[in-house]
Amino acid sequence: MNEDLLKKSSQPIEFYATRDDKAPSFSADAVDGSEIRRIRLDEFKGKWVVLFFYPSDFTAV
Repeated sequence: MNEDLLKKSSQPIEFYATRDDKAPSFSADAVDGSEIRRIRLDEFKGKWVVLFFYPSDFTAV
């Protein structure tokens, strides 16, 4: 995905992954041991990575 396009966009760009797609470069807050830190997907280049998220976690239901 074009990094310049992501920076200029005022609205989020939706990404629908299909088999064999490369994940777009991104950064996010993540739990690392007992602390939360900002990680970048680029930090894991050349390694196997499993990405998952829980969109409703930490929300009042």
